[in-house]
Amino acid sequence: MEIRALREDDQRSDFRSGNDYLDRFFREFAGQNQFRHHLGVTYIAAEATRILGYATVSPGHLEVEGLPAVARKKLPHYPIPVLRLARLAVDESAQGRGLGSQLLRFVLQLALGTDEEFGCAGVVVDAKPEAVDFYRGFGFIMLDAIEGLSEARPRPQAMFLAIRAIREAAGGFARR
Repeated sequence: MEIRALREDDQRSDFRSGNDYLDRFFREFAGQNQFRHHLGVTYIAAEATRILGYATVSPGHLEVEGLPAVARKKLPHYPIPVLRLARLAVDESAQGRGLGSQLLRFVLQLALGTDEEFGCAGVVVDAKPEAVDFYRGFGFIMLDAIEGLSEARPRPQAMFLAIRAIREAAGGFARR
């Protein structure tokens, strides 16, 4: 299995995670967001031509006041750059095998590279209620609710993991 950036010719129509929202995004919007609009990059976990999972990331920023007091110590009082994990899903055929954790570790490694290239204070994810414990297991902390949430789908919980914590635990991610 390899994790790599989505290609325009990758076959996305067979992907089924069990979450219609995540599946529809992947099939209909991941490609145009990446190749036409340049809004983010989707990375896929694939075996041969079969896509087993994906993670979509984009650059973003976080108002430092939105962080808990312990996390904002010594940070400047202006927006800080972050890597936003927009979506992460695993095909039903591969669920329960640790692929979600592998994809998240890949994203955390991207954050470390981003930190070195142009700055990144951490990773932000809007976790679906059923995924909060998954992200907590990696050290993500809760953020205050954000404006503009949609009533059309379950409210996500904004969570943050500082680049310092990612750097300190980088070797430990392989063991989770």
